[in-house]
Amino acid sequence: MTSLDQRFSRIRADLDAASGPHPVRLLAVSKTQPAAAVRALAALGQRAFGENYVQEALAKQRELGDLGLDWHLIGPLQSNKCPEAARQFDWVQSIDREKLIPLLAKYRPADRAALNLLVQVNIDDEASKSGCTPAQVEALAAAIATQPRLRLRGLMAIPRPTADPAQRRDAFRRMRELFERTRELHPQVDTLSMGMSDDFAIAIEEGANLVRIGSALFGPRNTPA
Repeated sequence: MTSLDQRFSRIRADLDAASGPHPVRLLAVSKTQPAAAVRALAALGQRAFGENYVQEALAKQRELGDLGLDWHLIGPLQSNKCPEAARQFDWVQSIDREKLIPLLAKYRPADRAALNLLVQVNIDDEASKSGCTPAQVEALAAAIATQPRLRLRGLMAIPRPTADPAQRRDAFRRMRELFERTRELHPQVDTLSMGMSDDFAIAIEEGANLVRIGSALFGPRNTPA
């Protein structure tokens, strides 16, 4: 069985090969993984971890508080979880409606750096998936930009799962175009989060500079590293 360090080395090599001269950041998706697995990957040099659920993340953060990791919320955010998300995360990648923005700004501690936010776009208009429409991005980005306790960093998307690489590439291309339009209005925008274990190479080719990788990195749930 491939070890965690071997998987990590392979993913890093694949990212370097796909990204060329433009660095691509790796977000290790640690949802459902035990804190021990996160600690083992952190020991190899990984600093940024993504969680889908606030409560699951809080338990890991308490256990791993000595490591100084960067925590990203990548799952849907409920309004009643905004206080904890604002206090405990470094990034929230799943902003899809305006009501979340003033709540996160209200609860972000004054002694912490501004909370990094990405607008999540439902690029393929899937009824079962979170995210705003492409037409709503401009208003959400503008609302974030008015809040001094928040920092607009860019966009995130999870395209429709399909076996056709051309369809995935088209979704990634549309996201890149939307990202570029957003950056014209907000020059500080620097992050396009898209691509996962099975399609990150295509995403990078189309402009992703932050990829979210879980199973290819950690292996199946409860599998020893």
